[in-house]
Amino acid sequence: MTSALARVRTSRIGLGAALVVLILDILTKGWAMSALSDGRDIHIFWTLHFALTHNEGMAFSTGTNVGPFIGMLAIVVIAILIFTLRKQSSVISLVATGCIIGGAIGNVLDRVFRGSGFMDGAVVDFIDFRWWPVFNVADIGIVCGAIAVAYSMIVSQPEEIEGTQ
Repeated sequence: MTSALARVRTSRIGLGAALVVLILDILTKGWAMSALSDGRDIHIFWTLHFALTHNEGMAFSTGTNVGPFIGMLAIVVIAILIFTLRKQSSVISLVATGCIIGGAIGNVLDRVFRGSGFMDGAVVDFIDFRWWPVFNVADIGIVCGAIAVAYSMIVSQPEEIEGTQ
């Protein structure tokens, strides 16, 4: 197998992970918008609730009027991460990078389609522990992906992917 073909095949692992995170994010946000739009919240257990919020700022609902900037920055990061998929040397880093890509796309889609102007939409958040900022499945993909990338960089030895050097 040629080196280029091996890279394309392995990048499919990362793109598959991105697609899984993106689909789960879209489905759960759709559920949250329909089930929680009347202002009610659902108690799950301990302090975990599902309660609909809209984040127009950055992470942890910080910042105001930065939605368009954050959205455009996310698009640049997504493009860079997709490009780096071909250079990943381990399955962990492929899946982790894919999770970050899928989560970032999910939140960018909110900014694009849930507003009245260019990138001024709010990100739908609904997972609420009452002691932590409210978040969504896309955020889970981004955070878990980042942790897994860091883990992969620290402790994993690069796995030789067939046909690459």
